[in-house]
Amino acid sequence: MSGHRHPPPDLLVDRDGLTALFDEVRPDRVVHLAAQAGVRYSLQNPHAYVASNLDGFVNVLELCRHRGVGHLVYASSSSVYGDSATPPFSEDQRIDRPRSLYAATKAANELMAYTYAQLYGLHATGLRFFTVYGPWGRPDMAPLLFSRAVLAGRPIEVFNHGRMRRDFTHVSDIVAGILGALDLPAGGDAVPHRVFNLGNHTPVELERFIAVVEQAAGRAAQKLYRPMQPGDMVETMADTARARAAFGFEPRTPIESGLPPVVHWCRDYFGDAA
Repeated sequence: MSGHRHPPPDLLVDRDGLTALFDEVRPDRVVHLAAQAGVRYSLQNPHAYVASNLDGFVNVLELCRHRGVGHLVYASSSSVYGDSATPPFSEDQRIDRPRSLYAATKAANELMAYTYAQLYGLHATGLRFFTVYGPWGRPDMAPLLFSRAVLAGRPIEVFNHGRMRRDFTHVSDIVAGILGALDLPAGGDAVPHRVFNLGNHTPVELERFIAVVEQAAGRAAQKLYRPMQPGDMVETMADTARARAAFGFEPRTPIESGLPPVVHWCRDYFGDAA
């Protein structure tokens, strides 16, 4: 790529500012990861998701179209599968029954990108991320929430009474997948738009996940068991055969090796305020 500037999510809806950024950097390829993320917050502030994930995404599409960008790689989400799919989730399964507005906006992104690929020949690739974690991760997700709480001796909320499984995927594996997808040529498809799962293909029980956090933190978790939350999915599991065939995607990080460094990072970064 010809530039490496990273716009904050609120810049996505600033059409003039985003245009100025594109004109300054003049990218030949774009990796678009900025969005308003998270299932539960979408229940509280839906307008933030419409602004960043829909209005902002069409701004990115328009600039890619008019500035002759050769390839747009953008973040989708495992949440698009909603109630329509059964594990392991494959890219051929339906995504028309989302469980949250967040999921609906990410599914809409895929439709929008497909439309631009069909109408204008924009080469676009959507990547459905499965529960990405690592140091500097999102503070509202279980890896950082649980790590910080256990380190500080605070209780953690365990939803659906612990009967949940997630396809936790380390950020290093996600980065490898993004770079692999970015180098894909447009191919001979009639519409130059493709979608790939990026996940670990190994769902982990929530209780096992907590046990790894406890071991790394050196103390037991105080668990508050809660019912299932609106918008949540009981299980996620990626079928990664398509990504493996297309660009050799092969996740290499189990939670036993990927999660302890997150706990240690939280201890070092937050200290006693973890």
